[in-house]
Amino acid sequence: QLSVVESGGGLVQPGGSLRLSCAASGFTLDRYDIAWFRQAPGKEREGVACTGSTPGSSLYTNSVKGRFTISADNAKTTVYLQMDSLKPEDTAVYYCAAKIYLFSQCPLRGTRYSVWGQGTQVTVSS
Repeated sequence: QLSVVESGGGLVQPGGSLRLSCAASGFTLDRYDIAWFRQAPGKEREGVACTGSTPGSSLYTNSVKGRFTISADNAKTTVYLQMDSLKPEDTAVYYCAAKIYLFSQCPLRGTRYSVWGQGTQVTVSS
C-alpha cells in the first residue's frame, strides 16, 4: 500500500526556518511526482512546491520562490521542504502528496495527486 507521512512542523518566529519531511512507503520517488500543499484556516488548499524525476523539474508557487526549496534524499524515499525566511502568512497545515510520474512537469494542482499524507502544522508567529 502506498503512503506518505509528513513530519517537521512546529512553531517558529518570523524570519526563522523549518524543514519538513515527506517519507514515502510502498514506492520509490524515481517514478513519482511529490508535491507539498498547504491550507490555512478559511482558505483554499494551495500548491506550494513539487518535484519529479526529471532533473531540474521543481516548481514553486510565486509566494515561496527564493525562500522554500524542495529536494529528495539519495535513497529516493524522502522529500524535504526547506522553508527559510518564514512569514506569518506561511502559517498552515502542510500536506505531502504523490502521483505517478508521467514524463512531464509536476503539477501544483491537488486534484492530480492520489496519495496524501495527514498533514503537519506550521505556525509562524512571534
